[in-house]
Amino acid sequence: MTRNITRPTRAIILYDSKSSGGSTDRFIDAVGKNLAESGLYVEKARCKENGDFSFVEEFDLVVMGAPIYYLLVSSQLFGALSRSNLKQVLKGKKIALFVACGSPEPMAHLLYLPQLKMNLENPVILAERVFSTDQLNDPAAAADFVGQIITAYERT
Repeated sequence: MTRNITRPTRAIILYDSKSSGGSTDRFIDAVGKNLAESGLYVEKARCKENGDFSFVEEFDLVVMGAPIYYLLVSSQLFGALSRSNLKQVLKGKKIALFVACGSPEPMAHLLYLPQLKMNLENPVILAERVFSTDQLNDPAAAADFVGQIITAYERT
């Protein structure tokens, strides 16, 4: 008898955060935990402006996000999208986006998510969310975001 063994869906969380162990880091960990509990293999990587992101090609799903500082997406993630090979390896990938900020949600959707999306070519965006500082510390917010991602991923 032969067995058909399939590998789990592989997810990478690409993010930036100015501080280690802060609210964005804890949120990333909560998202990663929820993805893993959904049966995905999960890794995370902090973005560097001039990094080599060739390894992203190995992943089926990319969750990408950062906090907003002074009206801009955190510089390392934005820099990675515009100055490294990240934009190339994300072509056609299934992506979920988030930003964390203190701005009202409509303003954030208008100003901040487009900063990420303008550097993507032909992505399949599964989910995009704006999280307030309070939501970053809410485990239910991370679980809801992951539920949205998984539902959209299963439809594609």
